[in-house]
Amino acid sequence: MSFEPLKHTGAADFRLRPATNADGAAVRELVYSVLAEFGLAADPAATDADLADIEANYPARGGQFDVLVDARGGIVGTVGLLPVEAGTVELRKMYLRPEFRNRGLGRLLLAHAVSAARELGFRRMTLETATVLQAAVRLYERHGFQRTAGAGAHSCRCDLVMARNLT
Repeated sequence: MSFEPLKHTGAADFRLRPATNADGAAVRELVYSVLAEFGLAADPAATDADLADIEANYPARGGQFDVLVDARGGIVGTVGLLPVEAGTVELRKMYLRPEFRNRGLGRLLLAHAVSAARELGFRRMTLETATVLQAAVRLYERHGFQRTAGAGAHSCRCDLVMARNLT
């Protein structure tokens, strides 16, 4: 994927681009700070170990990890797609810095992820989240995700699993 400007009123100063390992420290800082904001613990040895080598854990495995950058190139959001089984991809690490929320950027990140997953040939998308992330849960539900049975497979901090078909 190329460096893609977002086509949305108020989002012209933001662009999506594939993340590289050079972005790792900035991505981890963003993810860990949002987790801390909601009282959730970072887990670099397990749940968040995928961020130690973004390139090997996402594009090399058939997924992708993108960052949302502002006009200065600063990373303000993240979104990852991690293949979990044939035809199914997991939405991972979709976060925005607090000062960039309530601008429609989360909706755009989610729409981008769904579109990219379809382009990659996936038919189903799952995600794990925490009920404390109420705005995110509402966003997922508005975009066709339904709560499913089972606890999070990857994360000790996630207490909600959701899924939707992409077809």
